[in-house]
Amino acid sequence: MSHHRVEVPAIVAAKAAAVPGGQTWATDLPGILTALERAWSIHITEPLPGGTASYVTRARTTDGRPVVLKVAAPGTGFDQQARTLTAAAGRGYVRILAYHASHKAALLEALGTSLHHTGLAPTDQLTILGRCLRCAWRVPPAPGQEPQDKAASLSQLITDLWQRLDQPCSQQVLDYALTCAARRSAAFPTQVQAGTCVVVHGDATAANAAGVLTARTGTEDGFVLLDPDGFLGDPTYDLGVAVRDWCPQLMATTTPVKLLAGYCRLLAEQTATDPVAVWEWGYLERVSTGLYALSFGAEEQALPYLRTAQALLDDRGASRM
Repeated sequence: MSHHRVEVPAIVAAKAAAVPGGQTWATDLPGILTALERAWSIHITEPLPGGTASYVTRARTTDGRPVVLKVAAPGTGFDQQARTLTAAAGRGYVRILAYHASHKAALLEALGTSLHHTGLAPTDQLTILGRCLRCAWRVPPAPGQEPQDKAASLSQLITDLWQRLDQPCSQQVLDYALTCAARRSAAFPTQVQAGTCVVVHGDATAANAAGVLTARTGTEDGFVLLDPDGFLGDPTYDLGVAVRDWCPQLMATTTPVKLLAGYCRLLAEQTATDPVAVWEWGYLERVSTGLYALSFGAEEQALPYLRTAQALLDDRGASRM
């Protein structure tokens, strides 16, 4: 593999270069791939697009079985992802076949179509995500793993970005997002005390779920999740992320609140959680994702989030979900 040219996505190379000691990672990658081919007796075939924190490529084992090789950029927290996948053992998550700690690399089962590209209705995709999450939430936390107040960190993030980016959304949107964050943060100590925190996926969108190639136990509707953050937190955070997207659907209706509230109720009912908490996490994620994308110049990606955040408030009764 080392004699082939490896084209690392610009965003992945930039993340690596920003970490102390990571400036040479992209140029070292061909040698890393060659070493992994030898260590795991695989043959690397073609890169997979879409990675933002790692180099991902298809490969085959010596007996011709398709697999996926993932090499994470330095400083992207890949050890936690690998731990989560290992603990899951294929239940609700993509199966991890091998892990190389020093190279931050994992060999994963090959998967089929992304849930996002199945053409299924949003409610059907959300139903599958909810079922996957119920299975994924059974992953045990690591010894000594402490719960994270995600709402507090998101509150700080959106406040900082809103000011730094010269107020790219209305004060009304910012205030309501901060209100949602305050409510979720206020509920957090009770959740910790009650022991209801779980190892959350952290980015449970339809784009982070895909079909398995061969039916097995531990999958819901034939789909599994991939790329978990794996921190210990409020399970309804994952559900909020699941309803965060769907911007085209929300912009196409005259009643976006009614549509989104239905999505929240659907997930809450199947996971026995609070639809208001799902709504609040979803709104907070919508605003934080929009601002974060805007902060690194991805305006085309960012604006639908911020526009739908405003549309939800403009729709009568939005703040009373």
